Amino acid sequence: MLDFTLLACAAFLAGLVDAVVGGGGLIQIPAIFAVLPKEVPATLLGTNKLASMCGTTVAAAKYARRVNVAWSTAAPAAVAAFVLAFVGAWTVTRVPGDFVRSLLPLILVAVAVYTFKKKDFGSVHAPVHSGMKERCLALGVGASIGFYDGFFGPGTGSFLIFLFVRFFGFDFLGASAAAKIVNVACNVSALIWFGYSGHLLWQLAALMAVCQIGGSLVGTRLALKHGSGFVRKLFLAVVSVLIVKTGYDTFMHLGF
Repeated sequence: MLDFTLLACAAFLAGLVDAVVGGGGLIQIPAIFAVLPKEVPATLLGTNKLASMCGTTVAAAKYARRVNVAWSTAAPAAVAAFVLAFVGAWTVTRVPGDFVRSLLPLILVAVAVYTFKKKDFGSVHAPVHSGMKERCLALGVGASIGFYDGFFGPGTGSFLIFLFVRFFGFDFLGASAAAKIVNVACNVSALIWFGYSGHLLWQLAALMAVCQIGGSLVGTRLALKHGSGFVRKLFLAVVSVLIVKTGYDTFMHLGF
């Protein structure tokens, strides 16, 4: 019962953070691996994905009702992400992820520095693309992030928000809304594989899904109430934690 309580609390907090800026996996994945160390990793990841999918879906629906989602960007990106998440999952079973692991902290540092230096970055929603150019760029972003999510995964939601702000001219609130749509596609894609292969703890996943949904509702409400400035600050905080976490994992993996 204590284990389930700890995982329920972790799922709620993960849902809250993920609904605003992504990065909920930083909380939920270490928690589930720590509490259930004897389970097969694929089963824990599948359980995590089901809970995350429920939380992200609720957040996406709430954003869609309150924010003018740029579907002309989000929809092509989601389709590409859905397909390439499968490819990424297939690739990781054949190619070691060490190279991506070693580059990730450096990429995150660049994202944090760029966001911090540009004080007005993501403060105004002013889309800069339309038509075929917008759709092609969205397909490229969705494909690359979808592949990354299937192949490795940490920080997917945060990367999506940064890319939507940087390359499409969205503000942080609009970028977060679009990112949730793409995130749902990634999660569903991965969940189909995990469910098909039987890597799911259904009862635990159901409990964590309910808590994720609760956290997502709170997080979405905070983001909508406080706007892009709040999302930007939390984005920088989550990216900073990601830098520390992925940097530590890289050093440990390399034997330092």
